[in-house]
Amino acid sequence: MENKELGIYIHIPFCKQKCYYCDFVSFSNKQNFVENYVEAVKKEINNYFQDKTILERYTVTTIYIGGGTPSYIESKYICEIMELLENNLKQNKVKFEDIEITIEVNPGTVNKEKLEQYRKAKINRLSIGLQSTNNEMLKQIGRIHTYEQFLETYQMAAEVGFENVNVDLMTGLPKQTIEDIKRSLKEVIQLNPTHISVYSLIIEEGTVIAQKIENHQLQEMDEELERNMYWYVKNTLELNGYTHYEISNFAKEGKESKHNLNCWRQKEYIGIGLAAHSYLNAVRYANTPKMEQYIVRMNNLNGQIVKDILELSNNKKKKANVEENEKHIETVYEIEEVQKLEDRKKEYMLLGLRTIEGVCISKFKEKYIDNPIFLFRKELEKLVEEKLVVIDGDYIKLTNKGLDFANLVWEEFI
Repeated sequence: MENKELGIYIHIPFCKQKCYYCDFVSFSNKQNFVENYVEAVKKEINNYFQDKTILERYTVTTIYIGGGTPSYIESKYICEIMELLENNLKQNKVKFEDIEITIEVNPGTVNKEKLEQYRKAKINRLSIGLQSTNNEMLKQIGRIHTYEQFLETYQMAAEVGFENVNVDLMTGLPKQTIEDIKRSLKEVIQLNPTHISVYSLIIEEGTVIAQKIENHQLQEMDEELERNMYWYVKNTLELNGYTHYEISNFAKEGKESKHNLNCWRQKEYIGIGLAAHSYLNAVRYANTPKMEQYIVRMNNLNGQIVKDILELSNNKKKKANVEENEKHIETVYEIEEVQKLEDRKKEYMLLGLRTIEGVCISKFKEKYIDNPIFLFRKELEKLVEEKLVVIDGDYIKLTNKGLDFANLVWEEFI
């Protein structure tokens, strides 16, 4: 039987300064942990691959290094992680240099030497955090860089040979105008990156921006204005040769993020590092978000944990054995969900309806035998009646109205 695809996510939780909108598990005051943390990450990587079980069942096709700000720490640590991955993946069905390997970088934390080291380590895709070309706006949201520093970073990336580059932008920022969006898009499009992600600000509890809004120092953007921004972004990028393939993502032909696409297609992945989430054999589990606890746990790892996770959703096992497996796993990882078949089918719909292409009916039937049109007839009748989704040939997909109110669509499959 052909191996299933597997992605690897590696979390680097260190930052120079935490952005005001960020609620990810990241720190600007734990630099003294970097060395021990990287050693713990390496131990976790070795644990996954030491008995070859993973590589017997899966083929790794993507690696994504995110954060935090991976480019904030010394490049030697990233190179050590990459070298270890390459050594562990020697029996992988895909050559290491052919795997899509992405690292997130922020202007102000990277120089040409670092970028050259990333290239030597066989990283082949960059995701650069810009968010806006307006320097006042950048300062307002707690970014540590200017637009000019972004341009320097982009130019350096081109000089060292990075050809596959994503640029992040944001809409819905307090005080942001449609003119800000127009200017940012125009200037980024001129650079001709292969991929552009445009995320709408989500105000998360406990963030600096949330506190400023609560204290009336800033004001949330009007929903109608934010919707207009979204459609301006979509239309402009499509007119300039970018395919809109997921709610927030646009790419030149063939340059879609394979790592993210695989997640939306319900393919499996392992998350390595602090607070990283994994999806393996219908089990969703996560690492602790506590730095000291993560390091201690990784120092006490053994390869049996991986086998226990891979066997956890095997219904043929006796209940007592399953409970024993769970207890063993939870000494290291936090089990979030052991999915039943019904849960997996619902999740497939939810994830597929994040993409512009939508859910392919024939692929759903191939994977789960059931016809989703019949299986979810009540949900789909309601969504079609409300003009939020449309059934178009072999696809169930969001309408234009559904793009505006996607959360209402996804709620039907939770």
